[in-house]
Amino acid sequence: MLNVLVTMRFTEAQLDRLRRVSPTLAVTRQDPDTADYSRTDILYAGAPPRDLARAPRLRWVQLHMAGVNALHDHPLYTESAVPLTTTSGVHAATIAEYAFTVLLALAHRVPRMVEWQTRGGWPPDEQRWPLFVPTEVRGAILGVIGYGSIGRELARLAKAAFAMTVLACKRDPARHADPDWCPPGTGDPEGALPDAWLGPAELPELLARSDAVVMCAPLTAETRRLLGAAEFRRMKPSAYFVNVGRGATVDERALAQALGEKRLAGAAVDVFAEEPPPAGHPLYGLDNVILSPHVSGFLPSYDDRCAELFAENLRRWLAGAPLLNLVDRARGY
Repeated sequence: MLNVLVTMRFTEAQLDRLRRVSPTLAVTRQDPDTADYSRTDILYAGAPPRDLARAPRLRWVQLHMAGVNALHDHPLYTESAVPLTTTSGVHAATIAEYAFTVLLALAHRVPRMVEWQTRGGWPPDEQRWPLFVPTEVRGAILGVIGYGSIGRELARLAKAAFAMTVLACKRDPARHADPDWCPPGTGDPEGALPDAWLGPAELPELLARSDAVVMCAPLTAETRRLLGAAEFRRMKPSAYFVNVGRGATVDERALAQALGEKRLAGAAVDVFAEEPPPAGHPLYGLDNVILSPHVSGFLPSYDDRCAELFAENLRRWLAGAPLLNLVDRARGY
């Protein structure tokens, strides 16, 4: 028997889904603060124990998170070779929907509409056109930084709904396919959608060409503060920027300055270097930015989808097949 311990609040129905994978799995759930890890072979957790001696039999950890930057100093990450897998792809569709929601809101001046609604008034006729004429999204150029599960779903929506040109920037642009978790009908698993593939050295080209740029990259040593003042100066004054990746990939002060000086048309930010952002954060108060409290990945079925992914990885583990969403410690994600 393999002992599988879940320390997230999975329901009995979700746990039963895991048990149905094989009679050789003994699946239990315990709270992380009081869990007994001593007999655990496979762990599903949001916060694995830092004392690895508490889990001497541990052979694999499925994490309840898409990114692993929060674990970069964790002993499980730095001092062990235990395989780690993530839930990347589980919320790719809803995050891509969020990105297009805020992009369309900015392009169609929705924040300005809400402002006038709050005033309880109607602008004079001669002001309606300059205030509310939209930016055309259909046929525009979308730059995607980080062509993982979120970026691929963005590309699918951009092509299918808005006939956009897609520029994909990733660490290894020669590797088009993505073998990791991708629910049927979503994303771009074969890498067939981008009109151009760009590497990190070609990021300036993506920024200069794009009408909208969406940051989807994970946080690593290479991507920390990837976008700063010089990068925002390369973007079109008519362009929009959306960050659904990690806040620390962006110099937030430089972004705020570009927005405040109208060197960018607008931005939407769901992730911040410090969460929650402190009072007086430079992005607060700007009239051309939409801020949200790291909610783009919220969806009611999140745990159901995580259980589905974990069940598939359990099947793969038992069959000796490659695990989905396996973390590469050398790359940092």
